[in-house]
Amino acid sequence: MTVPIWMLLAFAAWTLLVLLSTIGVYRWSRILTGQSPINEFRADQVEGADWYRRSMRAHANCVENLPVFGVIVFALYVNQLGGAAVSYLSTTVVVARVMQSLVHICFPHTKTVAAIRFAFFLVQVVCFLALIAMIVRHAVSAP
Repeated sequence: MTVPIWMLLAFAAWTLLVLLSTIGVYRWSRILTGQSPINEFRADQVEGADWYRRSMRAHANCVENLPVFGVIVFALYVNQLGGAAVSYLSTTVVVARVMQSLVHICFPHTKTVAAIRFAFFLVQVVCFLALIAMIVRHAVSAP
């Protein structure tokens, strides 16, 4: 497997880990201890501890960006694009995603925390754009 495909798999695994280790633990611990009925957790009404609400948003951020990264990795694969730059950018996407999620979950929302989260998100966007540019450049230069 190529590095971008490994990184896509890592991104998906991280998305599941965020879900299971935060939202899942919170909900199931409340359900199994009788503190909450199983139908208490509505999708249209976010309630619960502050870290839990941040975890839900961090997970949603992962879910929102996973398809974008998936399409980019698919285009890299179809065009047989690889190399050090592609590997570096793909790896940087996942590292920045993990850091963004951890900051989101672990620290209460302040201006500083929001700025740090945005910086990690911006790193991902720059990597996405760089990878897209490589794909487009390859496609345009192909005979």
